[in-house]
Amino acid sequence: MLTSIAVILLLGLLLGSLFSKMKLPSLLGMIIVGIVLGPHAFNLIDESIIGISGDLRQIALVIILTRAGLSLKTADLVKVGRPAILMCFVPACAEIIGTIILAPILLGATVWEAAMIGSVISAVSPAVIVPRMITLMEKGYGKKHSIPQLILAGASVDDVFVIVVFTALTSLASTGNISAVSFLQIPVSILTGIIIGAMTGSILAAFFKRFHMRDSVKILIILSFSFLLLELQNRLEEIIPVSGLIAIMSLGILIKHQYSALAERLSDKYNKLWVAAEIFLFVLVGATVDLKYAAGAGIYAVLLVIAALAFRMLGVAISLIKTKLTRAERCFCMIAYTPKATVQAAIGAIPLSMGLPCGQIILTVAVLSILITAPFGAICIDNLYEKLLDT
Repeated sequence: MLTSIAVILLLGLLLGSLFSKMKLPSLLGMIIVGIVLGPHAFNLIDESIIGISGDLRQIALVIILTRAGLSLKTADLVKVGRPAILMCFVPACAEIIGTIILAPILLGATVWEAAMIGSVISAVSPAVIVPRMITLMEKGYGKKHSIPQLILAGASVDDVFVIVVFTALTSLASTGNISAVSFLQIPVSILTGIIIGAMTGSILAAFFKRFHMRDSVKILIILSFSFLLLELQNRLEEIIPVSGLIAIMSLGILIKHQYSALAERLSDKYNKLWVAAEIFLFVLVGATVDLKYAAGAGIYAVLLVIAALAFRMLGVAISLIKTKLTRAERCFCMIAYTPKATVQAAIGAIPLSMGLPCGQIILTVAVLSILITAPFGAICIDNLYEKLLDT
């Protein structure tokens, strides 16, 4: 296990650095390391790490979402307003609708199978987007119209929406029944996540003001509470839906609101934690990718992923109607909302494991969506923000 950790870190750092020097996103190099080392290629990652890879990816998401919360100002979120709410579900819905229209034509799927494919590929990746939006906030790009905050807020909730839709569709597949209660879970989980996270953040801010300790200890306390919020989501699943990831982001926002000086210091420390967390996240995402699925998919599956992205971009454009954003800013938002990675890696194989006939094609399209959109979105964000956004 220790050998695998060393290899993951060293090769992740090496290829990440090489890709950065080539003006390409470092995450692309890390994903390639995961593909090569993973169980579907040379199988050089210890099984014990593969077994907990889901938890390790979750820890990385906790780190980056907490850092996002510590960097966001409530005033900026209020300023964004309606478009941020629409960005939480309109682009995903547009992509799912596009897949329902196109998948039967391109892949011969049924309407229900197409909806399943759409629900898997329509979730945007916070792991790709969030660190880049934080960088833009730190550099002051898109400040006038709070572009990074708009994309941050939307991307964080987008995943919750898509996962609930996916869960409802898999429930229909396994039981033949689907209820309105399934979709009611979306607003309820978001609201309860915000409330619980805000309460936790407020308590922690007051605690840190009263009791002095090293910032490193505060980081450990916040991380521990973040993990507990995720466990609370699991424990309350049958009683009331709670989004643990939104609760974690809300926790950071409340600390920022009530104890700004501390939030700035902690954000720097989380930034250092992200150096290692990012490597594990994307290497382990790469390890889930089976290239033989992608190779056997054919041009039609590739066309589906690309065409579905066009529908997603249209959804972003609709979300931004009647805003003061310039044409260039709208274009940036459409591009920045394209990367997929973590959710597809997490849920892409579930229909196959359930024994569904469409499971193989769903996994194949999920793999392709990672390979196509994560590099595309990351490269475009990294190379276009200076041209499309004002400072």
